[in-house]
Amino acid sequence: MSVSATTRVLMTGSTGNLGHKATVALQAVDGLSLTRIGRNGGGDPEVITANLEEYDASWVEHFNGVDTVLHLAADPRAAGDWDTVSPLNVDLALNVLRAARRAGVKRFVFASSNWVLGGYRFRKERLNSTLSPRPINPYGASKLLIERYGRMVSDETGMAFVSLRIGYCQPGENKPGSHMAFGIWGQQMWLGNQDWAQAVVKSATAQYGGFHAINIVSRNEGMRWDLEEANRAIGYQPIERHRPGLSFTGWLKDRSAYLREKVAPSGASAPPLGRRW
Repeated sequence: MSVSATTRVLMTGSTGNLGHKATVALQAVDGLSLTRIGRNGGGDPEVITANLEEYDASWVEHFNGVDTVLHLAADPRAAGDWDTVSPLNVDLALNVLRAARRAGVKRFVFASSNWVLGGYRFRKERLNSTLSPRPINPYGASKLLIERYGRMVSDETGMAFVSLRIGYCQPGENKPGSHMAFGIWGQQMWLGNQDWAQAVVKSATAQYGGFHAINIVSRNEGMRWDLEEANRAIGYQPIERHRPGLSFTGWLKDRSAYLREKVAPSGASAPPLGRRW
């Protein structure tokens, strides 16, 4: 793929699972210049090492002249608690948004999550941006907070902000199947590597304005995630597909989670039967 004119993209979190796959996808686009910045624990010489948890001019300057910021850096664990979620998913994201706003960046792409709608797991609604959010853990709540702040920045400055509510993308080959967590729900939100690469390239290069919160999952059988909003916003058209299926053990776990949800619906202050999910 190529773009008509040089597009400068800055990516955070490029050394993680999603970041590595996004790097490969963007580096294959002719006419696109990619800057990678972050903690860089592996010492990659192509990554600018910076502590994004602390706002500092030494790394903020790298945002100057950037067209699109792709913000992937975060604690990726759905089971993460506030001790890590607060500095890595909230403080860090706010710093990156602040730097992008200062530099006049045109587009901001945020790696949000399906966990923003986690409370709908055992319900029937079509999952789209019109639903009231129902995060059930600190991870999902942190993603919702940045979505809301991003909408405000977009309204105030005209910066386009797209929030990718990313599905279940495993490290490496990312083969779907009954080994995946969260039962049928987890498999229905599977996101294949090709579809993730497509979403990255299109969100970084497409022409769009305003705020968008869109589902980025593959076209899996029986899923409830609306993909039309993503198609309208950035032209996303997933090509991968999975038919979910459970082992007997997986079925028991799924039913147990269902019963627990019936006894203590998401949003209860203290689940009576152990940790939620």
